[in-house]
Amino acid sequence: MTAASASAMIDVSGLGDLVRLLRAEGFTVVGPTVRDGAIQLAELSSAAELPFGWGVDTEAGRYRLRERADGAAFAHSAGPQSWKNVLHPARVRMWSADRATGEVVAGETGERPRYALLGVRPCDLAAIGVLDRVLAGGAHRDPAYDRRRDGTFVIAVECTEPGATCFCAGMGCGPGADAGFDLALTELVDSDGHRFLARAGTQGGAEMLGRLPGVAPDEATLRRAADAVAGAAGRMGRAMPDMDLRQLMIDSRGSAHWDDVASRCLTCGNCTMVCPTCFCVTTEDVTDLTGDHAERWRVWDSCFALDFTYLHGGEVRTSGQSRYRQWISHKLGTWYDQFGSSGCVGCGRCIVWCPAGIDITQEAAALAALHPAGAP
Repeated sequence: MTAASASAMIDVSGLGDLVRLLRAEGFTVVGPTVRDGAIQLAELSSAAELPFGWGVDTEAGRYRLRERADGAAFAHSAGPQSWKNVLHPARVRMWSADRATGEVVAGETGERPRYALLGVRPCDLAAIGVLDRVLAGGAHRDPAYDRRRDGTFVIAVECTEPGATCFCAGMGCGPGADAGFDLALTELVDSDGHRFLARAGTQGGAEMLGRLPGVAPDEATLRRAADAVAGAAGRMGRAMPDMDLRQLMIDSRGSAHWDDVASRCLTCGNCTMVCPTCFCVTTEDVTDLTGDHAERWRVWDSCFALDFTYLHGGEVRTSGQSRYRQWISHKLGTWYDQFGSSGCVGCGRCIVWCPAGIDITQEAAALAALHPAGAP
């Protein structure tokens, strides 16, 4: 069975077999589960911990769980966490040192983790691709990211029910999965039962699929799965302006609209924390009370923090206006110059988890109305 030809229909018990097989192969399986009033990512001991029967309602500054009658496991949009939390976590120890022994231990210790990421949405597949280019694709690779990313087994789940704040279709990042996965699942719940169309994207995925109990999909089921994904593309809750966003950011640099955004923005940095592609970090040095043991930790940072641009003598971006402009201009504009793509994948997390309900698509539309030169 080759990766290009491997596909099968598996049922809910087959999904359970997949988790068991991955755990038996030594993978730490991470996937969505219901925890603390949200669908969050956590280590799974079995497929039963997936959020069967749960969906979400989202809007700007709003997120609520809701029960579903159909028992679907993946009929929910992005939660507060992304796979960045696994591959590029908020805190990583860079080194530790002991005065008594003079020993300095660089980097993380212990066995290298092997992750199986279950339930990766196409927008998050694109985000992982961005992180791969930023943190592992250049001359200066991030060893902490490499340590987690190397050997990762990725199980994507195509979107058939987008949320009110989703706009991945307009960013070219979904709702279908085309690449970047070992296995891709399309969930179907209808009169024919609860099942998953599974497709292999790599040879390793094809080998894993061959170990699962499944049957070959018929043409009607293949069409149903394709129609469900295509239908989701037309039901996105948000959309970016249809124009050259990079040029829009250039044309809008002196716009008065930034003052309007600043009047609402709390500069809390929530948008950068939940964004699946924001990668900025800073360092913290800590010691014990005796001063005999010291450690240096790398922690997430945000361009909304006042100290983010601190240089000798003060900060470069002192206003909320300048910090929001920096964030959105980098995300939609200068990211192309640095990394060859947009830094936005259309997941909508920054809209949902903004306490002020600021909507990146609405702000881009407002700028486009004031500076329409980049329209096609």
